[in-house]
Amino acid sequence: MIAMQYSFVLPADYDMAIIRERIASKGPLLDDLPGLIFKAYLHAEEPEHAYAPFYLWRDEQAMHDFLNGPAFAGVARAFGWPSVQTWTPWHTSIGADVRQAHHATRSTSSIAPYSALTELREQEEEYARHALQHGALAVVVGFEPVTWTVTRLCLWRDRPSNAAAEQHYGVGHVSAPA
Repeated sequence: MIAMQYSFVLPADYDMAIIRERIASKGPLLDDLPGLIFKAYLHAEEPEHAYAPFYLWRDEQAMHDFLNGPAFAGVARAFGWPSVQTWTPWHTSIGADVRQAHHATRSTSSIAPYSALTELREQEEEYARHALQHGALAVVVGFEPVTWTVTRLCLWRDRPSNAAAEQHYGVGHVSAPA
């Protein structure tokens, strides 16, 4: 598996209704994309306006097929050429009702040099269990050893109240095989 996200920061006066309409019209087109476990169409208005879709792929070939294909070319033409972040998942939990997600939280933490990675991974597994116990519909914890970071994405039906330090997003659509 491989997790992937790119983000477009939009002008402060950008009409976010345009993003929501784009998600509504184009989101279902990827519902059965080969190799896609899920794509969460994320958008935010705070702290800045952003469109930041998050993907979980079965393997890197599926990701490359998407990045080399017409759907990604269309996004790049519309918003610009993004930097694409990728992570090796340390943990993934995707519930059967993931398509009912309306909110997402995302956080990133730096990994200190010489950290005990096995212990850190166990702590991230505990984070995932806690999020699932508190209603998360999906949790992805990604490890990235170039910048030595851990990124956590949770999808929620309702906006969580206890995630003040995390970036909050609206979820306009979740593409996932039925």
